[in-house]
Parts: sequence; structure tokens; C-alpha cells
Amino acid sequence: MVNFERFTLSNGLKLLVHPDRSTPMAVVNVLYDVGARDENPAQTGFAHLFEHLMFGGSVNIPDYDDPLQNAGGENNAYTTNDLTNYYCQLPAENIETALWLESDRMLSLAFGKKSLDVQKKVVCEEFKEHYINKPYGDVWHIMRELAYNEHPYKWMTIGKELSHVENAELQDVKNFFFKHYRPLNAILVVAGNVVVEDVKALAEKWFGDIPSGEKYNRNLPQEAAQLEERRITVHRKVPMDAIYKTWHMCGRRDDDYYATDLLADILGGGASSRLYQTLVKEQQLFVNVSCYHFGSFDSGLITIEGQLVKGVDMKTAEDAIEKELDKIKKEKIEERELQKVQNKTESVMAFEDMSVMNRAGSLAYYELLGDGELMNSEFKKYQDVTVEDLYRIANEILIPTNSNTLWYLSEN
Repeated sequence: MVNFERFTLSNGLKLLVHPDRSTPMAVVNVLYDVGARDENPAQTGFAHLFEHLMFGGSVNIPDYDDPLQNAGGENNAYTTNDLTNYYCQLPAENIETALWLESDRMLSLAFGKKSLDVQKKVVCEEFKEHYINKPYGDVWHIMRELAYNEHPYKWMTIGKELSHVENAELQDVKNFFFKHYRPLNAILVVAGNVVVEDVKALAEKWFGDIPSGEKYNRNLPQEAAQLEERRITVHRKVPMDAIYKTWHMCGRRDDDYYATDLLADILGGGASSRLYQTLVKEQQLFVNVSCYHFGSFDSGLITIEGQLVKGVDMKTAEDAIEKELDKIKKEKIEERELQKVQNKTESVMAFEDMSVMNRAGSLAYYELLGDGELMNSEFKKYQDVTVEDLYRIANEILIPTNSNTLWYLSEN
């Protein structure tokens, strides 16, 4: 049970405080309700660019890292299609340093051409290294374009095209910041060896007078139901052939999310899963095969990907996947198989909650989902999933007309 108290400052900033006296550390986590899905289709990659810009100096503090490191702290950040999260950990007695730093970059970044040019270059190099020059690096650029016609999930967080970040102007960046990085659009979580009232007072001191900004009301184009199978084949200089298959699934807040998550685990969540046991160990068609999804807030994709053993025909490999899918659609799984993945999910969730940093991040995430209390009650939703739910979801989702298939063939 993760205990916390919730407050809202007058400027709309949500504050969640989770005291934990068992650690000498404290965590300050700031989550902004902005991700790649909120970008202009002609200016993608901005949310990720900001992950870098936010460390490039704010209006009163030229360097974020030095003061934090001098206070014994460490920090990091990540961006997804749905959100952007910044977090730091430091000795609890130095917590005011972290609040001072976070509040100043929420107030305003030190927008300058030099800082923008430096970070644009960093992001562009990252784009080239991981998505252009890396084997299989363009898989999700291709798959997202194939699977989505309307929804902004059709581009990755790094951006749709390198030129979008390369051509970013200072005013474009300022506009994006003051639209999204505002108290009304943020959740501040403080966790660790802290006193609730002290944290509340410090939050008021450092964040209370930051202008709230205008509430950003998301109005994204929604993806229509897919009614026909989509396929694409590409040839690349990669060591082995690979196959990627996706099907549209529900969003993160949907009741069917939990059954879909467990279904993915049963199919391809590790070495004991159905696909791995049958296609890797028994039939030796694949070097590796897995099933997963991204937990997308809006309707996402459940994915099966596999790298083929040299010499195996791609159609033979895909037919073997389809045979396993037919099996799970025709025969209800046994209770013990469901119980196994429920137990695994429980242990993963419990392990994640052991770290105060993870608890802080999870509280912010669940608050964004709708209520931080979900952190304490969500496993019950996994426990409530039945074999009938899995059977229904498999037959609703894993059908050819809802599928997108990428054959990624080696030129070697």
C-alpha cells in the first residue's frame, strides 16, 4: 500500500506527497501531460527535443546539473507518445535544491539560439544513430505509418522526419513550451524521507507564483476501425530476416486493457510463453520471438515480433505464428496458465514498487491516468480477468482484418 496526500496549488499544479521514512533519500518527479501525440504533424519530435532542452539552462539557472550534483543528486528524463517525465533523487535534507531547479525550468527555459542549436544537433545525431544507421532502427517508423492513418501515434517520439527537428525555430520551440509545460499541465510528486507539511510549504514557495498557463484540451483525430489487412515488405542490410505483426487494441484506461496485457504475456512474454516454447524451442523457426504492447493511452498496438533462423522461409514462419494464434482463439486457456501470468504480473509490480524513485514515477503516472490511488488497486483488475475474457479479446483483436504485417528481409 502506497500512502500519499494530494494537494492542488492555486495555479493548478497537482502535488502528491508520499512519505517514506525508511530511506535517507527523496525523489522529486515532475510529469508533464504532453507527448509526441500532441505535436504538429509538420513539426514532430518536439516533445523529445524538450527532454534535452530542459537541461540546457532556465531563466535564472544557467546549468541544471551542477547544483543538483553538488547536492548529491542524480537525474534523468524520458518521453513517450503520451507523456514527458523528469525525475531526480538526492539526500532528503537537500530537497529544496531539486524543487528550486524544477520550478525555475517550469517558470521558463533560457531560450537561446545557441542552446537550441546544440540540442537540435544532439537529437539529430540520436535520430541518425538509432533510427537510420542502426539495424532494424526504422521498423517502428514503417509500422506506425502502416498501422495508423489518422492518429498521431503514426510517428515515433524521435519524430517523423529528421528535417522537423533540424528546421525547428526558436519561436516554434517557445510556443510549444508555453502551451504544454505549465503548472495546469503538470503533476509534481515528492517522495521519500519528507514531512508532508514541509513539502507543501516548499512547493508553495517555489511553484506557487508560476503563471498557471491555459488548460490544454486535447482534441486528437481518432483512428477508425481497421477493416482490411495491411502488409509491407522491405529489404535492408540486417543480419537476419524478421517479422513484425501488430493488431489494434484498446487504450490504457479501458477495462479490456488488463486482459489484453495478460494475453500478450501468455503469447510471448518470455521463454516460458507459448510462442517461444513452440516456435523457438520446439520447431526452431525463430532465434527469438516475443509479444508485447506499449500501454498507449489511446488505442494502441499489440505486437508480435520475431527474428528468423537463417534459411527459414518467411511464409512458413508467419504461418507458424498464425497457427498459435488460431489455437488461442479456438481453445480457452487453462486456469493455471492464467494464474501463472497473473502471479508474474503481481511480482513485477511489487518489485517495481520497492524503489522510492519508481513509486514516485508510478504515482505521477497513475494520477495522469485519472487517480493516483489506482497504484494501490490496479492489481485487483488483473486478478479479475477470466479465461473467458482472454478468449473474447483474442477473437476480437487477433483477426486478419485488424492486422498489420511487416516482412523485414535481409539483403545479405
